[in-house]
Amino acid sequence: MSFSELGLSDKVLGAIDAAGYKNPTPIQAQAIPHVLARRDVLGIAQTGTGKTAAFVLPMITMLEKGRARARMPRTLILEPTRELAAQVAESFEKYGKNHKLNVALIIGGVSFGDQDAKLLRGVDVLIATPGRLLDHSERGRLLLSGCELLIIDEADRMLDMGFIPDIERIGKLVPFTRQTLFFTATMPPEIQRIADTFLHNPVRVEVSKPATAASTITQLQVAVGREDFEKRATLRHLIDSAENFKNAIIFCNRKREVAVLHKSLVKHGYSAVALHGDLDQTSRMAALDAFRKGDAKLLIASDVAARGLDIPAVSHVFNFDVPHHPDDYVHRIGRTGRAGLTGTAISLVAPFDTKAVATIEKLMGMTIPWMGEPVAAAEPGERPARHGERSGGRGGRNRSQRGSRSQESRPRESHPRREQPQPRADNPPPVRAREPQPYRDRPQRDHVEPDASHLPAFLLRPVNIKA
Repeated sequence: MSFSELGLSDKVLGAIDAAGYKNPTPIQAQAIPHVLARRDVLGIAQTGTGKTAAFVLPMITMLEKGRARARMPRTLILEPTRELAAQVAESFEKYGKNHKLNVALIIGGVSFGDQDAKLLRGVDVLIATPGRLLDHSERGRLLLSGCELLIIDEADRMLDMGFIPDIERIGKLVPFTRQTLFFTATMPPEIQRIADTFLHNPVRVEVSKPATAASTITQLQVAVGREDFEKRATLRHLIDSAENFKNAIIFCNRKREVAVLHKSLVKHGYSAVALHGDLDQTSRMAALDAFRKGDAKLLIASDVAARGLDIPAVSHVFNFDVPHHPDDYVHRIGRTGRAGLTGTAISLVAPFDTKAVATIEKLMGMTIPWMGEPVAAAEPGERPARHGERSGGRGGRNRSQRGSRSQESRPRESHPRREQPQPRADNPPPVRAREPQPYRDRPQRDHVEPDASHLPAFLLRPVNIKA
């Protein structure tokens, strides 16, 4: 099947030929005719199969008729991250080169003034992250009552990032008669509930089983120690000894670990850039551009780079940390082996990661082979070592060890302590009279003797004062 058989316009077909694409992918071949027929579509496909073009191409064809009005976008695309939103905007530049479409990118990290100016001119395509979109709506700068088409991309990532309440609010702002396209790589029960809420009699397009990886990816796991410096040394060895190594994305679970690992690799002479959510938008885009152009061979990232980013020809993916959620593993390794190319995904597995690996293997329906000897499972209750902490806790010993050591080193008493004599009630100890103080003991005016009936008995005892 060719693109000419899908019902796309001649201008769109010309842009596709100029981009060098000949045949559509399975998700494109099945979804595009239903989108052009104004049907709601639920698309499920693994990452790297061309989901973005599956809705961008028919959108451009449908937008050839009509015009945009001020502050009322005709179509709306929701993306979970700024990088994905910017990537979709680039797709419109590539496939819409023969059209004069107004495309607005509404994301965080950019001034509101520039975005308001674009909305005021009127936009055909509005690409936004949920938070910034609601900010513009609450300011009264944006009206969604004229939206004809709503696309929710990477819906499972929206769930992981906590955007589902925002998505539900946005769904109430767009017309009920809209057309809705819903794309995701995995289909957990929560996403199924949201899809049932937003979609009306949808066409389900599923070109692969949920939570599956491309067959072109070689998956491996290697045993490492529980210390961070051991994992970093193993990672450097894997990078240096990897076959057909071109470049690699290294994933960490936390933003702080991304910064520490990036600093370590640069210190050892590797060409590396970092990408995580705490960086400003300019730094994030600069890091992606450097990696895409080949100026940097290593991209150390959090899961912000795991979903939907189209970075061609990535030869290796390293999971420096095993992801907490098995679905994240599918998206991480999907950054390699794209567009029919081969790739390798290697996970560094510490003793406390065995349970997470078992969950991933259960979801994938396969056993990930080991490089060398498999790692031994951690003891029950063992936790990962924190940064700057030894394996037994701070100072190299846990509390029980420190307590036992202090008990052993403490000298035992050979005899009980001698009782101190207590003063008898009938022979109270003498009390030394204190010297008068000039301010504290000055006579008070209108002094009245207190009533001693309520005083306790020990205060009424006589006191012997030496002359």
